[in-house]
Amino acid sequence: MNITKDFLLQLSLVGFPLGIYLAYVLGHIGPIKQQTLLFAVLWGSSIALCMSFPVIYGNGSHLDLRIVPLMMGTLYAGRRAGLCLGLFVLLYRFYGVGAGPGFWTTSLALLFGFSAVLYAQRMFEQAAKGKRLRIAVLLAVFYCVTGSFFASLIQGVTAQTFVVQLFHLSLVVGIVWTMTGLIETMAEIHTMRKELQDAERLRLIGDLTGVFAHEIRNPMQVVRGFLQLLDVPELPPASKTQYIRLSIEELDRANEIIREFLLLGKPVSDNREEVDVGLQLRRTASLIENYALGKNVTIETTIEPDCMISGNVQRLNQFLINIMKNAIEAMPDGGTVRASCIAVDESRIEIRVSDEGVGMSKEEVERLGSPYYSLKKSGTGLGMMVSFQIIRSFGGTLRVFSEKNKGTEVVASLPSV
Repeated sequence: MNITKDFLLQLSLVGFPLGIYLAYVLGHIGPIKQQTLLFAVLWGSSIALCMSFPVIYGNGSHLDLRIVPLMMGTLYAGRRAGLCLGLFVLLYRFYGVGAGPGFWTTSLALLFGFSAVLYAQRMFEQAAKGKRLRIAVLLAVFYCVTGSFFASLIQGVTAQTFVVQLFHLSLVVGIVWTMTGLIETMAEIHTMRKELQDAERLRLIGDLTGVFAHEIRNPMQVVRGFLQLLDVPELPPASKTQYIRLSIEELDRANEIIREFLLLGKPVSDNREEVDVGLQLRRTASLIENYALGKNVTIETTIEPDCMISGNVQRLNQFLINIMKNAIEAMPDGGTVRASCIAVDESRIEIRVSDEGVGMSKEEVERLGSPYYSLKKSGTGLGMMVSFQIIRSFGGTLRVFSEKNKGTEVVASLPSV
């Protein structure tokens, strides 16, 4: 019974790094070096805990599940991290437990069994999901069999020892297979989400191409008009100076418009920074203003100071364009879109976008954010789905309040900094 309890404790000790990785690391920390470092630290902590609370059986023999974090850390964080983890196992075993027979068993298992893991790491890295599962399971079996072989040679073998080691092998294989499958599946889902966001961003760019052309044409026509006036010989010097200044201002405005659209078209990184939500809301309203006027819609903004969050500027802009564009298109007969950013308290801000459009029923609101569910004839529903994902990635919540023929209000609640 004690052996079962000890193995259950070991199971929880190897499971916590995976939980942290899936809940926080995946999709939140962008640079590969940061992920690798944190992954190695997580698995290193798991190794230390497993070796500190081993399964004790027979004549005082020790057994634990350190192979699981050692393998996962090596396969996913790389050979360098694996070598560091292997060295850590040796040092911890020598200084923490002592240089008894178990130390020599550990050393030989690392020399022969873990060397195979290091050798196969590059192959694992380049393999597809199905092959990765097979490689991980085969490596787990090889390491456990190698460790059991050397333990039997050095410490002897009894019936109880054989049963415990067989159970240990089965448990390790099951855990490695499950963990590898979970990590690969979650990585696929994360990749699909990023691709979905990129596809939606490109669709938005396509929708706003007409707006872009109109925005650029206006300052160009103004500059052309001023250049024609500057060609008049009788023009006073003061007027020439004024027209040149106005032309430069219009060119600067055109340059800013181009910059905004290029920013929208850039691939989105996972890097976070302090973002002034009020400033981005103002910019988005300005960017989409001509699109709104073409549909007889006006945009009103109310922005309080200190609306700061930790997030990604491009993703925030994508969310704002999605929501404001939806609000404009919900009013076929025109109306007013009201967009505001308010500081609810010291730890939270709210972005509110409301319209006076056709509204939605309770059932329609509940289905928002589902893929391929859209209230627009040509819509896919991906815009709202991406919007929900963006707000969730910022640690916030998105709520929608609507009533048929009265309008809709979208409220994004976000943690402030």
